[in-house]
Amino acid sequence: MSAPPPQRSKQPLWIAVDTGGTFTDCVWIAGGRLQILKVFSSPQDPSQAIADAVSRIGHEGPVVLLHGTTVGTNALLERKGARVAFVTTEGFEDTIEIGRQARPKLYDLMFDRVPPLVDRRMRFGVPERISSAGEILRKPNNEELRLLARNVQAGEPQSIAVSTLFSFANPANERAIGRVLEELGPPLSLSHEILPEFREFERASTVVVNAYLQPVMQIYLERLDARMNRSGASATDKSRVFVMQSSGGITSLESAAKQPVRTVLSGPAGGVVGAAAMARRSGFEHALTFDMGGTSTDVALIVGDPKPGNEAEVAGYPVRVPMLDIHTVGAGGGSLARFDAGGALRVGPESAGADPGPICYGRGMKPTVTDANLLLGRLQPDRFLGGEFTLDIVRTRAIVSEWLKSQRSRLTPEQFAQGVIRVVNANMERALRVVSIERGHDPRRFSLVAFGGAGGLHACELAQSLSMPRAIIPAIPGALSAYGMLASDIVRDYSRTLVWSMRAKPPMARLREQFAGLEKKASHDLRAEGWSGKIRFSRSADLRYQGQGFELNVPFSPALIKDFHQEHTMRYGYNHDDREVELVTVRLRAQVKAGHAHATGVAERKDVTAETVRKRVFFHGRPIPALICGREWLPRGKRLRGPAIVTEYSATAVVPPGATFLVDRAGNLVIEMVPRERAPRRAPDKLQLYP
Repeated sequence: MSAPPPQRSKQPLWIAVDTGGTFTDCVWIAGGRLQILKVFSSPQDPSQAIADAVSRIGHEGPVVLLHGTTVGTNALLERKGARVAFVTTEGFEDTIEIGRQARPKLYDLMFDRVPPLVDRRMRFGVPERISSAGEILRKPNNEELRLLARNVQAGEPQSIAVSTLFSFANPANERAIGRVLEELGPPLSLSHEILPEFREFERASTVVVNAYLQPVMQIYLERLDARMNRSGASATDKSRVFVMQSSGGITSLESAAKQPVRTVLSGPAGGVVGAAAMARRSGFEHALTFDMGGTSTDVALIVGDPKPGNEAEVAGYPVRVPMLDIHTVGAGGGSLARFDAGGALRVGPESAGADPGPICYGRGMKPTVTDANLLLGRLQPDRFLGGEFTLDIVRTRAIVSEWLKSQRSRLTPEQFAQGVIRVVNANMERALRVVSIERGHDPRRFSLVAFGGAGGLHACELAQSLSMPRAIIPAIPGALSAYGMLASDIVRDYSRTLVWSMRAKPPMARLREQFAGLEKKASHDLRAEGWSGKIRFSRSADLRYQGQGFELNVPFSPALIKDFHQEHTMRYGYNHDDREVELVTVRLRAQVKAGHAHATGVAERKDVTAETVRKRVFFHGRPIPALICGREWLPRGKRLRGPAIVTEYSATAVVPPGATFLVDRAGNLVIEMVPRERAPRRAPDKLQLYP
């Protein structure tokens, strides 16, 4: 088993935890079967809910905690990170503010750029220069470095970011600057360690984001580690914490604390990995993932295994580290509904969060998407969280009615709820179009894999809108992000910019030498973390035609140039066989298989009533009879016809009229769609089983 040393006297229990806005989800394996637990999040200190959940699981020995966190993301979105000092080559202090010429809103004359994370007075220039070939043209002397240290210290920074020109070609000057600033005490982020690639603005932005998050993440992870080991366990019984990265792999707590920029999409990445694994178990390689939680919805496109990209923006800031291509919109179960100044109904991006939460949770006072689903009968009050938590339908109806009166609306609560669902579905449909149609993919060739606590409530209507053939609600949909972390490998990503011109053949010997250096570093880092399993390396390179501004990533092989031409044709519809090709950046991914046991299935929870009943649920603007059944009681492989509400511990799925559904051998709920115009308006009188 490839587990972190030292060998323990007791077998560690691997627990994956995903912290969200409303719930903290835990997944672990006991008796060869997946177990799940959902507890309410503690927004002020997410580590408290995690510690409480682990305590409820009741494992006596050490724990290996695989954690997906939103701490870094929230700090960036809310601008509650550290006070950063930015150090760069003299004359380039304003790079992070000037940015690129591209405007997110081309015709908005009143548009303001996202303000930089570092104030102008906290930016410092150093008289140094490295050429693009790596030659030292100007080396800062000792007096200049001491003056820099005094100026930086006078700003009282909590973190320091250093990104000098062409440090990826030769980091000598940057290392000298780092040695001086390291003595000041605050954590230090150096660009040649975090992102040894060209494009000075994106590299500087990435390093600044890392420095901005570093103190916040370090304090949080240290607190979490302390909670996991508060009893003062011996070295052999000490629990360990690993963190999910945006690229779809896990890394050590120490690495995540040092480079938190790699965790900004930590939780959503786990969901994409889990969705891909579940879809593959049901025989589907092409999938659109749809993760609807309490505060936001994350969507992604998968063909085979999830593949990270290297270009992304988070909260308006370029972040150039490997991360899965995930598009997020502010639409979740806790999204607030309101009427704007013109009387139009709006939903989100504001959310009720975990505190006070939706009205039906007992504390909230403003209507949310969750409240709308409850009013329409799509959420069953006594079957939420397996019956452990009862939704307050009486309170919801009363408060929504009073709220509508205060808005001078003549809508009934049910009419208002239907409007809320249509609006939030339109928002989420646009997000799905961004990752599919707008990038040249036909959604009719994909299955919609819906998860998150609210994903199954909206999946079928979205699939119908995009003419998708089916929706898949995986096993444990409300905790699939946590499952994805449990199924993830240990991953480290490395890169280096070269910018080499190539004609007919790539310089294989020189490239193998570059990859060998990266592999040596990867092996050292993984062994230092304690991983003893076999390391699998994946090599690739970013290529472009000479004169182009951006690159395509191609797997490394002797046919590198030919494969690039083919990739360019597939992406853009043409290529230039006669043009010179530039190899810009080499990339290496190092993976080690995690050492936890594999599950043979999901532990059944019989806490939901076994009775299959029929209740009125709103479809197509009016209430019609629908089957209400517990998912764990559905026979495997037997096909049924909607409308139906399928309840389970972690989520609820809505099957519209005309659609058919079954639980397959993999434990996934597969719903076959019919076009919306052909969907029947009346429900069948009896539960129908196809022969």
